[in-house]
Amino acid sequence: MYLFGSAYVKALILDIQKKDWETTRGMTFTDVSEPSLDERKNPDDGGKVIIKPRFAGFCGTDKGIWFRKSFRDMIFDSLHRDGQHYRIMGHELLGEVVEAGSYAAKQYGYKAGDTVSTESHIFCGRCHQCKIGDQHVCADHLIIGISTDGCFADYIKLPAKGLWRVDTDRIRPEVAAIQDPLGNAVHACSRVDLRGRTVAIFGCGTIGLFTILVARAMGATHIIGVDPNAKNLKLAGRLGVDLTLPVDKTVEEGEVGPDADIVARIRDDCFGAGVDVAFEMSGSNRALNTALSATRTGGDVILFGLSAGDFTLTDYQQIVMHGKTLHGVVGREVFQTWYTMSNLLMSKGHDLQDKIYDVILNRGEGTLFPFHSFDRNAFETAIQEHPKIIFRF
Repeated sequence: MYLFGSAYVKALILDIQKKDWETTRGMTFTDVSEPSLDERKNPDDGGKVIIKPRFAGFCGTDKGIWFRKSFRDMIFDSLHRDGQHYRIMGHELLGEVVEAGSYAAKQYGYKAGDTVSTESHIFCGRCHQCKIGDQHVCADHLIIGISTDGCFADYIKLPAKGLWRVDTDRIRPEVAAIQDPLGNAVHACSRVDLRGRTVAIFGCGTIGLFTILVARAMGATHIIGVDPNAKNLKLAGRLGVDLTLPVDKTVEEGEVGPDADIVARIRDDCFGAGVDVAFEMSGSNRALNTALSATRTGGDVILFGLSAGDFTLTDYQQIVMHGKTLHGVVGREVFQTWYTMSNLLMSKGHDLQDKIYDVILNRGEGTLFPFHSFDRNAFETAIQEHPKIIFRF
């Protein structure tokens, strides 16, 4: 049984009632019960470990929860299921194992002192998808920090089956802590062969910025960044895109048809035909139709951006008659994406890791926050100014 001297640890939690979702924002820094391993009381603890976080990334998902824009039902349904009144947030992690259950030690070899990250989707291992190797689309998965307690805490208990060892001599810890979102980009870029290809990325938010770097590292030779936000496009330029295209913000509300100017400029830049591969990373209906129109005949469109509700395809026929292929991407393939990502980060053949730290993390200036000195107002300002924020424990 794992015990510390104190019964409580510090954590950043969501502790509101569902009825207050629309009228609140933010999270609460407070004391919570510390996690422990007790295999006699709970045999499942044999397959789990206790981890002490060193760094933890604040995800776009966390930002959506902070401003009450996403995951309301999943959070409250899971709290009701677990009989809890609060959820510890956070799922992007680099930490140190402090104790491993008996099965975690025997089967996976984990021991105190191991440095690990984690796959944020806890797969069941029993459903059809898991049995055939598609754990990333598990039918009964939990999401760390949403439907089960997360890593914005002094200690977290996690299943050993979802952990990934990290060599911090080869991957700097601040970057290692955000492999989960980086893995989204790696998964997206792994759907098709990017070697020698022209690419357009619609939506240069955090995952879009990661996609620029990963696409280049995986062989894309010409990359176009498309976004309505000038700051995002500036960052995309610093990451090495070949062309940035600003989206007209004055478009009439409800317009879903393709942006003819963006399509024309992309085609003109790509042999008059359009890009080989388009990445729709924004969740915008208009961006989807623009991406489809800007992709050459026989090309591929990677879909990652999320949005609730119905979408309209303004020219469905072009998908079939022009032989365009759509690929839906969610999460990371377990663990092929992690393996590919580790190799990319540790490779000396490109500057992927350096650009993540220098540009996306701004060399830690304004992006690294000491967890135990949490200042709600300063933190809220930072998550609106930077594409990525990291807690340092």
